[in-house]
Amino acid sequence: MPELPEVETVRRGLAPVMEGARIASAQVNRPDLRWPFPDRMADRLTGARIERLRRRSKYILADLDTGETLLVHLGMTGRMLVSGDALGRFVHDHPVAQKHDHVVFDLEGGARVTFNDPRRFGAMDLMQTASADSHPLLGALGPEPLGNAFNESHLAKALAGRSMPVKSALLDQKIVAGLGNIYVCEALYRAGIDPRRRVNAIAAARIASLVPIIRQVLEEAITAGGSSLRDFRQADGELGYFQHSFDVYGREGQPCRTPGCGRQVQRVVQSGRSSFYCGACQR
Repeated sequence: MPELPEVETVRRGLAPVMEGARIASAQVNRPDLRWPFPDRMADRLTGARIERLRRRSKYILADLDTGETLLVHLGMTGRMLVSGDALGRFVHDHPVAQKHDHVVFDLEGGARVTFNDPRRFGAMDLMQTASADSHPLLGALGPEPLGNAFNESHLAKALAGRSMPVKSALLDQKIVAGLGNIYVCEALYRAGIDPRRRVNAIAAARIASLVPIIRQVLEEAITAGGSSLRDFRQADGELGYFQHSFDVYGREGQPCRTPGCGRQVQRVVQSGRSSFYCGACQR
């Protein structure tokens, strides 16, 4: 599933085309994805102007001049692809309609944004912009890891007294929003912390060190256009490249990249997810 860098990469790719544009027509080709679409979604979107395109955790939010906000979740295989941009930022002609093109936005000016999702694990919803923060998918989320609210004090307080593995804690969306398996593995490697280590057994200074490291990993991934492991594509259809910079994720049995280490990257399953780490460099 796309994590924060992939979703942010898509948002940044869509923003030049969608922000300020009016939806000339919206086409909804099925009744549902992961959940049913909201009532009259195509009618409610057609004619609306997209005032702002933002991200919250792993969700893209389009604030409309109708007072509603469109929530988009890419799921496992969802893509939002742009074609026909009249200003030349996206030179792709409109492609032939595909089987899994479930929602299509034709914008005034000629651009088209197509939501394609073969496995249909994505989702869309419409909500009142004024109360968007209390939406069931957003209301319990923790702070954004790239925002000011995510700081050493917040992380120390959120983890205080917990005995769970640090990997599990950082994947808890109530503690910090948007982190997923890939970037937690990479951040813990850079911090030298074993993903299996219990939070209450980690010194406060090491917990605090995770904040700038998490930000650094995410910013590097966004700069690289995210990580393309299976189906992820940017808004212009291009792949992300951060997977070529992984230190541990997916590198089981390969040499640790720490100079002079000599050990191999190991994998362990935690709560049904693979954790990759170096047993020598991470304690």
